[in-house]
Amino acid sequence: MKYRRILAHAQLVSSIGDGVYLVTSAFYFSGIVGLSAAEIGLGLTLGWGVGSVAGVPLGHLADRRGPRGVAVLLAIATAVAVAGFLLARSFAAFALVACLYGTAQTGLSAARQALLAALIPPAERTRVRAALQATLNGGLATGAALGGLALSLGTREGYLAVFALDALTFLTAAAWLLRLPAVRPAPAPAGPRLAVLRDRPYALVTLINAVMLFYMPLLSVVVPLWVASRTGAPTWVVSVLLLINTGGVVLFQVRVARRVKGLRDASAAMRRAGLLMLLACAVFALSPYGWVFLLVAAALLVAGEMLLASGGWEIGFTLAPDDRQGQYQAFFGTGVAVARMLGPVVLTALVLGGGTLGWLVVGGMFVTAGAVMAPAVRWARVSREAAQAEAVGDHEHAGERHRRTRDHRVQQAECGQRQRGHVVGERPEQVALDRR
Repeated sequence: MKYRRILAHAQLVSSIGDGVYLVTSAFYFSGIVGLSAAEIGLGLTLGWGVGSVAGVPLGHLADRRGPRGVAVLLAIATAVAVAGFLLARSFAAFALVACLYGTAQTGLSAARQALLAALIPPAERTRVRAALQATLNGGLATGAALGGLALSLGTREGYLAVFALDALTFLTAAAWLLRLPAVRPAPAPAGPRLAVLRDRPYALVTLINAVMLFYMPLLSVVVPLWVASRTGAPTWVVSVLLLINTGGVVLFQVRVARRVKGLRDASAAMRRAGLLMLLACAVFALSPYGWVFLLVAAALLVAGEMLLASGGWEIGFTLAPDDRQGQYQAFFGTGVAVARMLGPVVLTALVLGGGTLGWLVVGGMFVTAGAVMAPAVRWARVSREAAQAEAVGDHEHAGERHRRTRDHRVQQAECGQRQRGHVVGERPEQVALDRR
């Protein structure tokens, strides 16, 4: 219980910083730094792209060096990156800092997941992860409110203050993580160092999860553009939709996660998530006929999001080897980076370009991904069980080989003693008697 509270405190303070950053960053980079929208988009895309590539090696580092120490260092690196944004005065400097920020954030997420896996029993990991997600959403809401104060001021000093606060939150998170016990690094297993890159079943599961994570830009990018261009709803309704999403996760995510126990439940949760997301997309398509449809669609979407998250956590943790949780969680988490990079472009083109048909195509993508997750999980489970059985067989074979070698050496030693007994004139019977 103590570990969960410490993890929650670290999650809360860092998510407050994330909330501040998400609300103010675009305005700061454009209004204060003077970057164009295209430069901001390119720099952030580059940053998250580099982060997604660096995530697996950093996760491997957490496995080999211990997840707590790596998480602390990456939290400090995130604070340094946020402070670096305050010094950036050109696109090149901004892109460089964005790469550091994306790398540190991606690696920190993987190290935190590995730390959770090391400290929390397997049966409780999904529930604890759900509690942390609820905490994260609460922190994001708090940070967004603080960021709103800076936006209302609109001054350089106000932006500097909230960015400094963002950096401070990650330093505070690092201090909280230091209160956790140091986790002994897992012994280096046999096989390739980055085994997850050769685990095709796990890669397929990760790809399917990444497709479903394309829901992420819906409320933040696609729906606001849809509301402004295709409906007569007031623009403030977008804030209400975000409030429905955040409040739903804070209030119900843990309750939803409690029902997911094992891979069978996780696969079913993913399938239901796809169905709910399809319904949400269909209702969003009806929103030109009344903005109440937006509220219904937002409720359906957050219900699907909570099922998706619960199922994804269970699948990601259960199918990952215990001695490689860091690199596997980093690889599974690349779906978030992919959704952040490609989601806005793909979904905006489909929805704003295709209208109702575009919404249905997006919904069909979600429901298809949810349906094919179950057979992909079965393949990954069978593959992992076969690998475990092979590893046990190799270990037993090595043990038998060692025993035979030892027995052979004992026999050679006894033979040598008998021969020495003959040399000094002793009879074999006397040698045996002396040995007794």
